[in-house]
Amino acid sequence: MANHMLIRIDDDLKTKLTRLARAEGKTTSGMVRELIREYIKDRDISAYIDGLWDRIGTKFIKRGIGPAQIDKAIRETRNGRR
Repeated sequence: MANHMLIRIDDDLKTKLTRLARAEGKTTSGMVRELIREYIKDRDISAYIDGLWDRIGTKFIKRGIGPAQIDKAIRETRNGRR
C-alpha cells in the first residue's frame, strides 16, 4: 500500500470490527478498505452513470439497434417529429 490513514474509533467498535473481520477471514485493514471501496462505489455518480450507459448499450445491441438508428431517433425527437 502506498499510503496510510489513521482513524480513531472507540474500543467497543474496534473490538466488534476485529471480531467480524476474523470471522470472515480478513484483517481489520482489509475490512476497512473493502468498506471504503463499497461506500465510494455506492456514492460515485459517474461510475453509476457509466454502468447505466453500458447496460443501455447492451440492450440496444441485443435488439439490433445501432448508432444510425439512435442518431435518427435523437434527431426526430429534437425536431418534435415523434
